[in-house]
Amino acid sequence: MNKPLLTLSGVAKSFGTVDALTHVDLEINSGQVIGLVGGNGAGKTTLLRLMAGVMEPTRGQILFQDSPVSTMRKKLGVVPESTGLYSRLTAWENIRYHSRMYGIPDDESWKRVLQFAYRLDILDALSRHTKGFSRGMRQKTALLRALAHDPDILLLDEPTAGLDVTSARTVRSLVGQLRDDGGTIIYSTHHLAEAQQVCDRIIIVHNGTIRADGSPTELLEQTGASNLEEAYVSLTSDKARARVEDDEKEGKLSKWWRLFLTGKTPKMKEALEDE
Repeated sequence: MNKPLLTLSGVAKSFGTVDALTHVDLEINSGQVIGLVGGNGAGKTTLLRLMAGVMEPTRGQILFQDSPVSTMRKKLGVVPESTGLYSRLTAWENIRYHSRMYGIPDDESWKRVLQFAYRLDILDALSRHTKGFSRGMRQKTALLRALAHDPDILLLDEPTAGLDVTSARTVRSLVGQLRDDGGTIIYSTHHLAEAQQVCDRIIIVHNGTIRADGSPTELLEQTGASNLEEAYVSLTSDKARARVEDDEKEGKLSKWWRLFLTGKTPKMKEALEDE
């Protein structure tokens, strides 16, 4: 049996006196779409940040294969809820700048971008400045940026939030194609119907704990529910807490990686206008 790509062992994260996550044990294998499902404050964003290496766990460890995930960030592609595109740059310039930070030659990045731009129906927009882009176009550009360096795992934080029906469907279709090509995608959403449609495996997060982990069919069997909504309600019947993920002051490592992901180094911040 192949080793898991990502392993979380006894992972916990606290913000002051609040436990955002408590004792998370997960294994992420290749070739799946894994859904993180939960409401606001459930702990999804904290879990994604830990997986991406932008936060350190309070307890436990996170390994990418046999190495700390914080040392393996080039193996990850991240699409945060806020795209962080530079409005004065074209879509391709945003992607190229990001790829160069990963040491990817322009011709290699361009070849890969063309492949996915065609699937996302954004090919004609690559030479346009992102300032006038719709939310859907910005999200598609952020996806291309995350895929240009050929990551082993793609982390998506609410990838269809605020998108129109057509754009959301296009994003979901690409996720399915990436999985069929052997890719691994961690897909955070609070929409159960979307998770059921896209994900092979669903992890339900509520009040900092993992309440369930399995395929949609397994979750129904576990709860005896007739649909996923009933299953979710039965597993998260205790009152949801207030959101706590952003209450901690940002550490140096987290701040550096956030700036690195979005290209907002001090030099670039002076020269370029952010969105």
